[in-house]
Amino acid sequence: MADKLKGLTLQDARRISLSEEWEVRYWTKALGISRERLTGLVDQHGNSAKAVREVLGRS
Repeated sequence: MADKLKGLTLQDARRISLSEEWEVRYWTKALGISRERLTGLVDQHGNSAKAVREVLGRS
């Protein structure tokens, strides 16, 4: 996983992708939430990491 994170661009870091397992693990850990919660938030608010953080109160 560490190798994949090295290849992230700034744009990649602004978006939450649920299609890659390693990225789901990254975001659930970074945000301290479950996969189900992450999926629900992305479904409701889109894949913007900023929007999801705002909903969680973690700007």
